[in-house]
Amino acid sequence: SISFTLDPSVGGNVIGTVTQPTFWCTKGTTYTISDNDGLYASGTTHRMKHSNLDEYIPYSFTYTSGGTGNGPQTPITMNISSTVSASDYLNASAGSYLDTVTLTISP
Repeated sequence: SISFTLDPSVGGNVIGTVTQPTFWCTKGTTYTISDNDGLYASGTTHRMKHSNLDEYIPYSFTYTSGGTGNGPQTPITMNISSTVSASDYLNASAGSYLDTVTLTISP
């Protein structure tokens, strides 16, 4: 999960607080990670939707996209990062915004 505290009175870009997922892959097997751009993407831009209004806040979403597994004794951390730019939330309506992004790991 990623959470943001967006406070227009403070301003500035906000880096999300990330709970990093981990997984393991068979030793010597190459894996790739992809995502579905989330529920509210516009083109390749990830966006969170207001819970009650038809308003969106864009955000960046990056992660390590692949590598080689070392077996179950060596878990892999995804290294997800996410940021909301100040200019994207300064005039946003107050409330909760959310998105769901599905990540797929393929050996």
